[in-house]
Amino acid sequence: MKLPLPTDLYVGSKIRLQRTVLKITQTALGERLGITFQQIQKYENGKNRVSPSKLHQISEIFQVPISFFFPNGGRTDPESQGVEGSNELSLFLKTAEGRELNRAFQRILEPKVRRAVVVLAKSIAGEDETP
Repeated sequence: MKLPLPTDLYVGSKIRLQRTVLKITQTALGERLGITFQQIQKYENGKNRVSPSKLHQISEIFQVPISFFFPNGGRTDPESQGVEGSNELSLFLKTAEGRELNRAFQRILEPKVRRAVVVLAKSIAGEDETP
């Protein structure tokens, strides 16, 4: 059995992230792309690679640039190589709680309230809040 490449996993996690943020089901996305929801699952899990033409269609449906689906926007210059934060984000957003917290946080419009939520979460996690 061939293991998925890290890029395939990353692209799939970004598809899942944006699909859930936009509240589009796998079935609905599959119908718009002319494929089954099972194929969407395979894309999201990195089991199947997304072709360039399908990725282009997905980017149009999600109204994001294709670079959205790649670490550092697809840049390969040395100063853009640190992707450890994006892996943490991908793992966080793979959980139901992570997606729910992300959606709720995005609905908070007041910057001071958003900052207070971050401070609260860090406090609960036992992290110091140092500026």
